[in-house]
Amino acid sequence: MSTSQRFVQIVEFETDSIDEMRALAEEGEQRLTDRADGPTRRLVLKDRNRPDRYLVVIEFDSYDEAMRNSEDPETGKFAQRMAALCTRPPSFTDCDVEDTTEFR
Repeated sequence: MSTSQRFVQIVEFETDSIDEMRALAEEGEQRLTDRADGPTRRLVLKDRNRPDRYLVVIEFDSYDEAMRNSEDPETGKFAQRMAALCTRPPSFTDCDVEDTTEFR
């Protein structure tokens, strides 16, 4: 499947080690910054009703770029380290971007 449509992956996880998770994310940011097939944007959300639950929305220019990023061995190592900090296994949801609206 090849597409130029923007693509988003949503990662849901729970952790009681958020400081360690943030440090790991900062390491990952350094590796991904300005990478041609890396993500274009990341949004981290904290659940107000379940304080150890987080959602991370990661945007890519295309599905193909996201898959190249996923296949990178460094991405696999990052995912293993992330999962080790979770209190339950993270879940992943893959989404094609159908529409966006900027309100401001």
